[in-house]
Amino acid sequence: MGWALALIPFTLLALGLPIFVVLLVTVIVMLAVFVDVPFTVVPQTMFGSIDKFALLAVPFFIFAGEMMGQGGISDRLIRWMQSMFGGIRGSLALTTVGTCEFFGAISGSSPATVAAVGRIMYPALRAGGYEEKFALGLVTSSGAIASIIPPSILMILYGAAAEQSVAQLFVGGVFPGLLIGLLTAIYIVFYARRQGLARGEPFAWGRFWRSTREGLWALGAPVVILGSIYTGICTPTEAAGIAGVYGIIVTRYVYRDLTWARLWEIAVSSVVLTAQIMIIVAAAGVFSWLLTISGVPRTVVGVIQGLDAPPWLMLVAINVFLIVVGCVIDPTSATLVLTPLLVPIAKAIGVDLIHFGIILTVNLSIGMFTPPFGLNLFVTQALFKAPMARIARGLAPFIAIQTTALVIVTYVPWLSLYLARFVR
Repeated sequence: MGWALALIPFTLLALGLPIFVVLLVTVIVMLAVFVDVPFTVVPQTMFGSIDKFALLAVPFFIFAGEMMGQGGISDRLIRWMQSMFGGIRGSLALTTVGTCEFFGAISGSSPATVAAVGRIMYPALRAGGYEEKFALGLVTSSGAIASIIPPSILMILYGAAAEQSVAQLFVGGVFPGLLIGLLTAIYIVFYARRQGLARGEPFAWGRFWRSTREGLWALGAPVVILGSIYTGICTPTEAAGIAGVYGIIVTRYVYRDLTWARLWEIAVSSVVLTAQIMIIVAAAGVFSWLLTISGVPRTVVGVIQGLDAPPWLMLVAINVFLIVVGCVIDPTSATLVLTPLLVPIAKAIGVDLIHFGIILTVNLSIGMFTPPFGLNLFVTQALFKAPMARIARGLAPFIAIQTTALVIVTYVPWLSLYLARFVR
């Protein structure tokens, strides 16, 4: 039975089938041949997998992110960031990273952040004298920060799968997300000096206050979303609904960037994307059930404990495994399929499950822009019509930077857990 449970999904993946089809076909074949359980368990378990209150946050955050990305909010955030960093050498690149951090706190989606920020900043970076490979690498990798900075869709999925507090996961991602931004900014400053890039406009209070006034509603979005969660006023799901309403008010009535027709188109595209995610959630749920009744998690934990390896070495192995998986499987599927397998291991070696959720999220966020199948790579390729090989060449330093951050996050639990203790 074990060989079939491994062989079937890998064979179907090699044939290029969608991940939800791979998971469902594997379950159906196993039930038909090896497991004496009625087939009615499949729809029942699929429904149970998506019948979770926390998952209601996903469509709302997707809708809010799409709306704010297409409604001019990203433009205003960029102008605000540029007003602060303009006098620093490398200001355009620093603005790109800062805007990705801020926009990630609105959308929670890495590909959406690449699209919203990249379409404006990539042409500006090229016009400002930055090398093509650097600009492509920066935009592609910086968008991945949105998977770590709250509200992160990956953290919502992990929280649902591991039965952990989404609010604690959100706040646990704050310091790791800022750490990645800081390390990237340090590299940018050295790069800009080495390349002799010109400085932008020096900082001026007048320009700063003007951009702040123009972008006040945009700047208020993360405050409203995250503030309502951390103060205990709303659950993450309720805050997601508030984000959707806030986005409609700001983009339609305050900035007047979107018409009702355009809002309807964004809603429809958000529904399609939500459906794609939820079918994966449902399929992963029934596949995880199959793994559980087959004793796979128990066997894996037994093997790990039998190795008698120290916890730090186990974390190295888990990180390497997750980075490799993130390169070939989309993060949504990886989170939902691997969480039931890895959580028992994390418990066995004494790792806090909130901390482990941040480790997993940082790993898979790196996979978002790592060749050959990182989602951000395809977004960048579609936006700028650049060959995949050219995009990949510019990613090496940013992969190294975020891997360094991953090591720090893995072995300094304080970064993930300090703020989380204040949230319930």
